[in-house]
Amino acid sequence: MNPAALATTAGQPPLVFITGASSGIGQALALQYYQQGWQLALVARRIGQMQDWMAQHAIDPARCQLFAADVSQPDSIIAAGQACLQQLGLPQIVIANAGISHGMDTAERADIAVMQQIFATNVTGMAATFHPFVMPMRQRGSGSLVGIASVAGVRGLPGHGAYSGSKAAVIAYCESLRGDMRGSGVQVTTLLPGYIATPMTAGDRFSLPFLLSAQEFARRARQAIARGDRSRVIPWQMGLVAGLMRVLPDALWDRALADRPRKPRLTDTGTPGGQA
Repeated sequence: MNPAALATTAGQPPLVFITGASSGIGQALALQYYQQGWQLALVARRIGQMQDWMAQHAIDPARCQLFAADVSQPDSIIAAGQACLQQLGLPQIVIANAGISHGMDTAERADIAVMQQIFATNVTGMAATFHPFVMPMRQRGSGSLVGIASVAGVRGLPGHGAYSGSKAAVIAYCESLRGDMRGSGVQVTTLLPGYIATPMTAGDRFSLPFLLSAQEFARRARQAIARGDRSRVIPWQMGLVAGLMRVLPDALWDRALADRPRKPRLTDTGTPGGQA
């Protein structure tokens, strides 16, 4: 996807809208697109962290606008999308990246609320992120809607009931949305990160095979979006693992995970989960 080819009639660079842009993958994606000449519309709850990031990387304010929103609150993120449309115009790409992750124990009443928050952010928040842009992109006949899922959504992992469940829902939701967009000219891409070095994985107490930096993930993600991939596991080695996970019989899967450490619960860490 060549920025020159996507430039608007007013001569502005193409626009990408990214949620969860205050840390991790979101910031890495923002920098990747900025370095490729794109204009940025960045969304997060923490405006201050995004401002610090802009200063650190000498981001030109003329090419980067910040929007404060809580993705878990549909009215909040929809308002941010509508503000983007009014102030900057219709993006070429919308990346629903914002996400949270905690371990959970269904026996603990407090963890039901944690699960509710994870689904509100990771699943409903994604649909609410896309909502303001779907009709305008259909009318234009082009655009890309990108959902950040996870290899953790391919099969359930012990202690990951909320996160694995939410990312499985993201995978199915994006597949359904792709069917809805068929023939409209609007591309829907599902990205499934493996283990990426971000605040979200910093507290994990198990091995992280094929660990990628957020910067390398962002580079490969941009390429996958530009190619028009429907679904892409990053890195490719985790794609092989994901394929095996899908076909492994339940009994063997259960046995393989018997001694796997559980992801820390929110009450274990005392801190909110990182952005996906």
